[in-house]
Amino acid sequence: MKLLLLLALVGLAQGLLTRVPLRRTKSLRQRLQEQGLLESFLEQHPYNLAAKYFPGIAVEPLENYMDDEYFGTISIGTPPQEFTVVFDTGSSNLWVPSVFCSSPACRNHNRFNPAESSTFLSTNDTLFIAYGTGSMSGILGYDTVNVAGINVRNQIFGLAETEPGDFFYYTPFDGILGLAFPSIASSGATPVFDNMMMENLVDRHLFSVYLSRDSRSGSFVLFGAIDPFYTTKGISWIPLSAETYWQITMESVSFKGVPVACSSGCQAIVDTGTSLLAVPIRALRNLMSQLGASSSGEISCEAANNLPDLIFHIHGKEFPVPPRAYVLRSNGYCTLGLQGMDVPTEEGELWILGDVFIREYYVIFDRANNKVGLSRL
Repeated sequence: MKLLLLLALVGLAQGLLTRVPLRRTKSLRQRLQEQGLLESFLEQHPYNLAAKYFPGIAVEPLENYMDDEYFGTISIGTPPQEFTVVFDTGSSNLWVPSVFCSSPACRNHNRFNPAESSTFLSTNDTLFIAYGTGSMSGILGYDTVNVAGINVRNQIFGLAETEPGDFFYYTPFDGILGLAFPSIASSGATPVFDNMMMENLVDRHLFSVYLSRDSRSGSFVLFGAIDPFYTTKGISWIPLSAETYWQITMESVSFKGVPVACSSGCQAIVDTGTSLLAVPIRALRNLMSQLGASSSGEISCEAANNLPDLIFHIHGKEFPVPPRAYVLRSNGYCTLGLQGMDVPTEEGELWILGDVFIREYYVIFDRANNKVGLSRL
C-alpha cells in the first residue's frame, strides 16, 4: 500500500513538472480603451485574420489578443533568461525579442542576450514571419529552452531584430511558442514540442490545454499528460483532417435545432492563438442577423441573456457553446465573440475555434494519433 502511494506521489510530482500555468491579463482592447487609444489604433492597424492560415507562410495576426489573453513563462539559455509567451496551436515557431532589436516594441519587453548564455549557438539563418499588423524578422539560434521544468537542449528559435510598428509595443507578451506541426514552421525550424517528443522528454506524445473562464485562475498547458480531473465527463476524439494546423472536419453549426452555418460541412482549426470564433463572412452575417446583433456584433446585454447555445456538430457529436461564452461583456457593453474571415480551401469554408470555444472544453492535442480530444467542462 505504501509503495502504491509513493508511486502515485512520484507520478503526481512528475506531472506537475510538465504543467505550464497560464495567466490572464486585461485585454489589449481594454488597455487601449483606458488610454483613449483604441479608435486610432484600430484605424492604423487594419488586418486580415485569414492571412494566418495560408499554407507555406507562418502568419500570426496578433489582433487575436485584443479581447482575451493567456500567457505562460518559459526560459532560454544558461543561466536562464525568462520570457512571457503565447502558447499558440495555430503556429509552429518559437521566437522572442533580442538585444539586437532596437524597435520600440522590443525595448519595453524582455530581450534575449546570447552573450550571457554559455549554451547559445549562433547560425547564419534568418527568420521572417508576416503579421496582420506588420512583421518580425531576425536570426535563428540554438539554446536550451526550459518549459515547465523540461529542458529542451539545442532548441532552434528566433531572435527578433525588428518588430516594425507599434502594435507589439502594447502587447503584454514577449514572444510566441508555436505548437502546430513542423510542416508550417517558417525557415524549417523544428517546433519545441517535436523536440520534446524526439528527445523522450514527455511520457506521451500529446499536450492538453485548460483555459479558465472570466478572471478565474488555474489555466494551464500540460505537456505529455492528460489531467483526469478535467475528463470526468469523458473524452470525444476527433481525427485530424490535415497535419498542418490542428484541423478537423465539422458537419454543421446549429441553434434551436436548426442548421445556421456550415450546413454542407466545413473545416475548423482549434487554435489557442485566436481569441474569438472566426467565421466565414457569409455565415457571420447570417449569424449576426439571427442572433439579433448589429453588423459590428453589438447586442443589448438584456437580449444576450436570452440567446441560444451555438451547437457545433463534429464527428457525429454535439459540442455546445452557450451565450455566456460567445457574448463578450465589458463596461456595460455586449458584443458577440465572432469575427469575419474568409480562407479559400480545397475542402470548403474554414472556421477557427479560438478561445471562446476552447474555454468550454478541456482540449487534448494528440500527436501520436493525430487527433483532438474534447472533454466538456
